[in-house]
Amino acid sequence: MTARGERERRASGGLMNLNLSQLRAFVAVLDEGGFGAAAETLHISQSAVSHAVAALERGLGSAVLTRQAPPRPTAFGERVLPHARAAVAAAAAIRDLADERDGRPGGSLRLAAPTTVCQGLLPGLMTQWRTDFPRVGVTLFEGEDEEITGWLGDGTVDLAVLVDPPPGPGVTIARDRFHALLPADHPLAGEPAVDVADLADDAFLLSLGGCERHIRELHRRAGVPFDPTHRIRDMGTLMAMVRAGIGVSILPALAGAMLVPRLVMVPLIQEITRRLVLTGPPGHPWHPAVTAIVDAVSARPDHVPPGG
Repeated sequence: MTARGERERRASGGLMNLNLSQLRAFVAVLDEGGFGAAAETLHISQSAVSHAVAALERGLGSAVLTRQAPPRPTAFGERVLPHARAAVAAAAAIRDLADERDGRPGGSLRLAAPTTVCQGLLPGLMTQWRTDFPRVGVTLFEGEDEEITGWLGDGTVDLAVLVDPPPGPGVTIARDRFHALLPADHPLAGEPAVDVADLADDAFLLSLGGCERHIRELHRRAGVPFDPTHRIRDMGTLMAMVRAGIGVSILPALAGAMLVPRLVMVPLIQEITRRLVLTGPPGHPWHPAVTAIVDAVSARPDHVPPGG
């Protein structure tokens, strides 16, 4: 910023010129990956988004974004971002409370979950929520376990499905047992259950989606070394490699929703499960719609108790 710009900022009140629209534009540009996408989300013009961010930077006396594709926060912007998210979230919560004229929650929620949960569990839940909470909109974010925990903690999302979280608020929505993923013509494909030790002769393909500690424990219980031949991030790639006979894998049962032809999933003799918990942000007030959804899941007759 030029010396003249700094004098103008101080003369005009500096930080007193900050407003919610500027903070909302800043957050949207980062979350949506660009000024154009942020404009669509906020239902304003791209020029208005650019002006809002520029006004924020003038008010703060420092840049908060790097103008690249996609935009990234500057070092100062990283420090501003959690406070901006908190302000935007608080304003949205207040607005949603004011809109609750019929005693039913409203508003827009951002929900994060692992890939297998997005594929195998959330479609049914979200369909039910659309019926039970017609004034609540849910946008889904797909990520890995650690990524999702971070998003929930920093306010990127309002609601998340966490894997084996520590004791705390929330509701257990499933206990997901691990299975062997095999080609349909594998010698063990027709067995009712397989031992992890029986997979030792095959190359092992490890999914990097966040279940490595569970799979390590399965190998430990079977008394066989944990030595993946390939480490694969994309689930589609992993399944294609197993189908091609390159190796075998171990995945949670919910991955069955993603199965392609000529693949089978077989239960493991070494039984281990992951606990999936639907919860809101730790240490912060929950959006009223988050509380309503969690309470509704808890009240369902098929609800999985925490120790069940």
